[in-house]
Amino acid sequence: MTSVKDPLREDVQIEQSYMENSADHNSRCGSPKRGTTLSTSTSSFEALDPHDPNLSRLANTMFQKTGEYLQEELTSTHADYRLLERLNKETIAKYTELKTISSSVAQSLDSLNEKYKKLQPILDNINEIDDSVTKLEQAAYKLAAYSKRLEMKFKDIEKDTKSK
Repeated sequence: MTSVKDPLREDVQIEQSYMENSADHNSRCGSPKRGTTLSTSTSSFEALDPHDPNLSRLANTMFQKTGEYLQEELTSTHADYRLLERLNKETIAKYTELKTISSSVAQSLDSLNEKYKKLQPILDNINEIDDSVTKLEQAAYKLAAYSKRLEMKFKDIEKDTKSK
């Protein structure tokens, strides 16, 4: 005997198989709805459409944690900018102090240069006198040496005259 397939019975079996697979899929997702609960498109989201409370809680937690993270990032960035601002102010103050000191040193140097220019003729005179004193000292040493030689000759001549 040949068996005849009943098309109605096949459709029922397919639908039961689909329901079992959907139930299995829903139990894995934990969603009361069949299929995905959220679409990647925001236009298909219905505010009044019931959705998975677990997924909603997780999304809220994610948004809260992301908000906290971004807040902390902004806070730390703001703190970094405040620190940089403080460092810049300190640097400006230090450079202002250094500028004042360098201006004072420049004024002192200019004053010393002017005094040196005024003293230059006197210093040149002192150098000339020092050269003259050095030459005079050398002449005095030569004269002293010559005097000693003369004295020795005089003593030699005196000895010679007494011995004769």
